[in-house]
Amino acid sequence: MKKILLATAALAFSASFAIGGETIRMGTEGAYPPYNFINDAGEVDGFERELGDELCKRANLTCTWVTNDWDSIIPNLVSGNYDTIIAGMSITPERDEVIDFTLPYLPPDPSAYVALSKDVDVKNGVIAAQTGTIQANYIAQSGATVVEFATPDETIAAVRNGEADAVLADKAYLAPIVAESNGELVIVAEVPIGGGVGMGLRESDTELKEKFNAAISSMKEDGSLTKLTKKWFGEDANSF
Repeated sequence: MKKILLATAALAFSASFAIGGETIRMGTEGAYPPYNFINDAGEVDGFERELGDELCKRANLTCTWVTNDWDSIIPNLVSGNYDTIIAGMSITPERDEVIDFTLPYLPPDPSAYVALSKDVDVKNGVIAAQTGTIQANYIAQSGATVVEFATPDETIAAVRNGEADAVLADKAYLAPIVAESNGELVIVAEVPIGGGVGMGLRESDTELKEKFNAAISSMKEDGSLTKLTKKWFGEDANSF
């Protein structure tokens, strides 16, 4: 799914919470539905909000939600501005050098190219992607020209205004936008990139990782994770 490690130097950071007492701050982007978004009440919503609340409940943790721009989401975890990342983040070797990950709560999902016409040459054209994503990295290595934007909304706008021939992002994010475009946008092709999605944590927070791993495993075992995945991504969604 989305995102690859931004080039950043990470300093070692001691855990800023005590498992037995203080509140765990759940960091997310709030701009990538259906994974996470801000609803009309100004609150974090979406698949990962519902999942995170359930994981905290099963782990007997008190949790609050914090939003952060994508391009600084890993550095701000490392520096202690929150305690987890739960933001559609694919588990990659590059990221794993800087932070740690829980077990995946979503399996790999296809990415999709979306354009104004199916005739677009996605192999050699100008392709939009959000900065620091696995899609941006894929485009850069594919031979096409990548143009990067800070937010996912800007990548869609780039296609509509002619700055880019197509956008590459998670299909789960793009499909609803295509469906609501009244034929303006079309899915050109799909590509399998990225690994499963997990929660990011500081390397030092091993106890917190164990608690969330146990909660994720319990949701896999009782079928509630599959049920939640299908609720937000559809009956055909990849799930555990």
